[in-house]
Amino acid sequence: MAEVLLFHHAQGLTPGVRAFADAVRANGHIVHTPDLFEGQVFQSIEEGLAYIGGIGFDDIRERGVRLADDLAAELVYAGFSFGVMPAQKLAQTRPGARGALLFYSCLPIRGEWAFGPWPDGVPVQIHGMDKDPIFAGEGDIDAAREIVEAVEDAELFLYPGDQHYFADSSLPSYDADATALLTARVLAFLDRC
Repeated sequence: MAEVLLFHHAQGLTPGVRAFADAVRANGHIVHTPDLFEGQVFQSIEEGLAYIGGIGFDDIRERGVRLADDLAAELVYAGFSFGVMPAQKLAQTRPGARGALLFYSCLPIRGEWAFGPWPDGVPVQIHGMDKDPIFAGEGDIDAAREIVEAVEDAELFLYPGDQHYFADSSLPSYDADATALLTARVLAFLDRC
């Protein structure tokens, strides 16, 4: 059994994010799903990003990082899109990380946006669609490939399609087949963490 701290994407803690967490829980894992937006859910990525921008990207990321203080150190950190920011920071900087699951987004491990090198012994899975204009078009896929090249236990899974939030069953971008495969891969990952 793994314990997971799962961060939502820029539209908030949607019913689809909750459903994904419930599917993981149904397989015997503990999943924490903090609400970084204090109950607000947005109809579009742009609205969510405007909300985040109004508060500050760094401030919301650090809100997520601080939430981990109340939990055990031996966590798997997971994030959907914007939620990758606190998840990846925690996986790379908080001692005791058991693994990382990065969905639709990835930050580099070198350069301006990096939190530093990837820690030894922390496995990671990265999932995204091969034609997603955000994941594939804005450099996240390159950061993911950089991690896979540098980290011994790192996997990048690309799914055919152009949707960003493809594993959120409450949004029009949902892809049931890709989500089923993603979920199976995630569960296999958690079983060994």
